[in-house]
Amino acid sequence: MTIEKNGQTFVFDSFECAIMKLAPTCRQCGVRVVGHGLEEGDDVYCCAHCAKKAGADARA
Repeated sequence: MTIEKNGQTFVFDSFECAIMKLAPTCRQCGVRVVGHGLEEGDDVYCCAHCAKKAGADARA
């Protein structure tokens, strides 16, 4: 599969490889955020618990 992001082109043979390369990581726990996460400014969180623990005002 070919994915274009921010003017760059990436080629992968599996979703897992694409996720490891392109998915954001939770600012609090470091897990890859696949699907719905929470954002506050430039920070991404995997869940409301991590956002709260980091002191973010993000809400689910």
